[in-house]
Amino acid sequence: MRNKAILIALIFCAIFVTSAFGETVSGIITMDFDLSHHAIGEEVQLWVPYPVSDNKQNISKVNIDGDYAEAAVYTDKVHKTPMLFVRWEKSVTSRKLNFSFNATRDEVSQSNFPIDNTAWNPADYQRYLSATRLGPIDGEVKKLADEITQGKTGILAKAKAIYDWTVDNTYRNPDTRGCGFGDVCRLLKDPGGKCTDISSIYVALARAAGVPAREVFGIRMGKKATQDISTWQHCWAEFFLPSHGWVSIDPADVRKMMLVQNLKLSDEKVIESREYFWGGIDPYRIKLGQGRDLTLNPAQHGDPVNYLMYPFAQVGEKTLDWLDPTTFKYTINFNRR
Repeated sequence: MRNKAILIALIFCAIFVTSAFGETVSGIITMDFDLSHHAIGEEVQLWVPYPVSDNKQNISKVNIDGDYAEAAVYTDKVHKTPMLFVRWEKSVTSRKLNFSFNATRDEVSQSNFPIDNTAWNPADYQRYLSATRLGPIDGEVKKLADEITQGKTGILAKAKAIYDWTVDNTYRNPDTRGCGFGDVCRLLKDPGGKCTDISSIYVALARAAGVPAREVFGIRMGKKATQDISTWQHCWAEFFLPSHGWVSIDPADVRKMMLVQNLKLSDEKVIESREYFWGGIDPYRIKLGQGRDLTLNPAQHGDPVNYLMYPFAQVGEKTLDWLDPTTFKYTINFNRR
């Protein structure tokens, strides 16, 4: 009887959840760091986002080479975000690192989600329902989340309402530095930014509405045979649907397309894009990690790290500006396979 019930459940999922794997992209990502120009006399530490395999991507043939004193892979204690830690002694004049890996990513398109009547315990997802330093879930954020989800019942309906609001009301600001900082209180006053900003708005509103959600931090892969992807970091979002699992969404890429192609919300290409990125993720991206307000491992000097999507380095107790190539020299290259 029990086996029959399991079989019926599997058939139900097969009928009502469509999860298609389309295009696959493979390539070699190579990161080269040179911190030799910093003065002798201070220890130099470097933390690099370290990708791992999951059901959407495969990481293999990892190679780590350099003139460091120490190199190891760790995770932080809270989010289990993997990171490559490298350290150079105070007295050395050369500080170089080469880090490379093969990456294969599948396109995923999910639709026809089941009715979300599966029992779940919010305590099991408390981390994804809690505020962060720059992403509060009370005050104006809670008020807006309640307005957006008024009359909506269930995780799926609320998650979709917040996704639609985010696409409709944010915009991509090309003047934003890097991928943005995800300061939600500031963004609600002026909802313009880049991928981290727009994804953070979604996550904060979702959590305020009782929908478990999180940012995903990664880097895009190229479409040409060889490309410099040093500035191609990208952030998207996920929400947890108890009857299904984690669902990927990317309102930021909808807004980016609108800016680049000068399109309006009513244009057919935008309608198609917002439908695609509701559960769909293209294969030109690699997940590096997740989590906000990180204490790295080994611990960095100073405040928690907002997120680990860019490499993070400290000379002595001074944090280098990861967006300033004159002080923090590194390149990331992609070679298509």
